[in-house]
Amino acid sequence: MSEPRLTFGRISGDYGPPTIVRQLSGEASPGQALCILGRNGVGKSTLMKLLMGYLPCWQGEIAFDGTPIDALDPPARHALGISYCPQERIVFDDLTVRENLLLTRSGRSLDAYQPYFARFPILERRLGQHAGTLSGGEKKILSFVRGLAENQPVVLLDEPTEGVQMENISLMETIIREQKAANTAFVIVEQNLAFAERIADHYLLMDQVRAVLYGPQSEIPRQAIPQNLHI
Repeated sequence: MSEPRLTFGRISGDYGPPTIVRQLSGEASPGQALCILGRNGVGKSTLMKLLMGYLPCWQGEIAFDGTPIDALDPPARHALGISYCPQERIVFDDLTVRENLLLTRSGRSLDAYQPYFARFPILERRLGQHAGTLSGGEKKILSFVRGLAENQPVVLLDEPTEGVQMENISLMETIIREQKAANTAFVIVEQNLAFAERIADHYLLMDQVRAVLYGPQSEIPRQAIPQNLHI
């Protein structure tokens, strides 16, 4: 089995008192997806911000390929090989779709996006349109495509399917499976349990800012998952 690309051990952190994430541990290995599940308000998005460096850890350690990265800011973690698609402020509304796609690329070419345009043609049709005029689901697709096209070894996705139409959720699933087959490691916060069941290798179930279950997806019964997640 491959060594994990991203690990976090007993990390705690927040925006300020009270502590929102306490003593969480987990890992993302090549070709696998760790899905973070839990009700709204239990700290799932806070965990993602801790992993990417937008919030400081007060306790514990985050490591990339075995090397601690706690002291690194988000651009440095991105440069190491971590892509992040957040739940909120996912695109720059005042920029065009084209400009949003080119933000993290050194050149002006859209060649890397052609396979994604084939699946999400609406993005190519709206390249000159301001991203702020897209629907919420279309913005999610734009953020998803921008993050996945970076071809980083680790990808953090926070609620990627929120507001997205079912046929596009199926396309997202296909792309995640393809990148898992190419050894990408994923950490995915998801409220759509049916989607999570199809892509997850491991679950981390959160409640009251702590982990209440962690392990292989196949060993965690559906009845252990809060029923107010979307099925």
